[in-house]
Amino acid sequence: MIEGTASDRPGLAALEAQVRRELELTAHPRAEWMVPRLYQGKPALDVLIVGAGQCGLATGFGLMRDRVRNILLIDRAPQAKEGPWATFARMPTLRSAKDQTGPDLGVPGLTFQAWYEAQHGADAFARMHLIPTADWHTYLLWIRRVLDLPVRNDVALTAMEPARLDDGGRCLLATLSTGERLAARKLVLATGQDGSGEWWMPDFVRALPANRRSHTCDDIDFERLRGRTVAVLGAGASAMDNAAVALEHGASVHLFCRRPVPSVIQPYRWLTFAGFLRHMGDMPDEWRWRIMGHIMRTRESFPADTYKRVMAFPEFRMHVGRNWTGARMQDGRICIETARGPFEADYAICGTGIRQNLRARPELANIADHVALWGDRYTPPRGEEDPVLAASPYLGPDYAFLEKTPGEAPWLADIHLFGIGTTLSFGPSGSSINAMTIAVPKLVAGLTRGLFAGDLQRHWEALLSYDVKQVELDWQSAQMHGD
Repeated sequence: MIEGTASDRPGLAALEAQVRRELELTAHPRAEWMVPRLYQGKPALDVLIVGAGQCGLATGFGLMRDRVRNILLIDRAPQAKEGPWATFARMPTLRSAKDQTGPDLGVPGLTFQAWYEAQHGADAFARMHLIPTADWHTYLLWIRRVLDLPVRNDVALTAMEPARLDDGGRCLLATLSTGERLAARKLVLATGQDGSGEWWMPDFVRALPANRRSHTCDDIDFERLRGRTVAVLGAGASAMDNAAVALEHGASVHLFCRRPVPSVIQPYRWLTFAGFLRHMGDMPDEWRWRIMGHIMRTRESFPADTYKRVMAFPEFRMHVGRNWTGARMQDGRICIETARGPFEADYAICGTGIRQNLRARPELANIADHVALWGDRYTPPRGEEDPVLAASPYLGPDYAFLEKTPGEAPWLADIHLFGIGTTLSFGPSGSSINAMTIAVPKLVAGLTRGLFAGDLQRHWEALLSYDVKQVELDWQSAQMHGD
């Protein structure tokens, strides 16, 4: 049993009974329609989901509701360490509204609010300002357990290649870190923030000794920074969160923002409405490039609570309009070159986000040259060029990779990306809690569409042989006439 999710409270036990009832009441259509396909004589998976964080779990749930049960979720992290919530998410609360829905996919008893109120009461939820990060993590573990999703931990995808099922149908061969090779008809990459790229930092920071610099995604020993001077590059939410944790561990923190004024606008608040979340991916390329490019360049502002958290420490300084241009070790300290002269620190933390780069992912390296990017499909007007945006994958309407050269790699249609790399194509979707209720059903519909299309001949034959009678006619009755 997953720690922290035992249903030993009467309220939670009653909620779990309610969930089972709601799932039963909404189970239509109930007909089983999938038949295992074979690869080298053994059943192939219908869907392999890489990543068992919130998006992977929700995708698995959506598939199982649609009677696609021959699935497997894998995650490279140990059990209960999936996703960022128990590792590098260093904010005490989520940044989204507390009444957001997501992994529940519209089932009331599976919402965070229902889960929280079952244990603490409606008054406690009403008093809550934002969802505590630790509670959200525990809630996701409960979702996994109560839905009985098939997850294997400590397993990573290391490579993939096209293959053929025994009947000639298309499949993918996934190589795992265990040495196993699994055949799957569909592959979902629910691999989070860096799933189609890498956590990025300037080369001159990366060249510093590994024990003197980190990215915000790294496992940082903050206690080691007590009494030290820490320099943080970036003024987004994650940079601020890491600055706060360093301050709370007794460090002196200097945060550097390249802009003359830090961003205090959060455009993701603006776009959280059904029209945008449901239909941004349907809009013409020029509008997707323009709108999402503006939002992505604006970056994610830090919340008011995070700002108060760092400003409570006199040891905090924010340097605006002061980007880093270089860094080197000098007399045992880091000498950082900035737009306004040098600065010395003992440790550097980069809150510089991610960059799209398929070749940086080992499991994608051998297919990256075949995948269409936005730079391959769209030429923006003069003045709107952006090489960072151009490196994003250009995805099909079902989140699938598309071919860079048509006809060269048709099997890419069976690899569906559901991480932050979907943002330019669809707006917030993969890795977004507030978009999940709309985005996951769209992804699941794309997966089931492909599975159905791949079985059309079988379904046709099943239709022709269908002979279940609605009624037995009584030809002996005087009321029946054959003339």
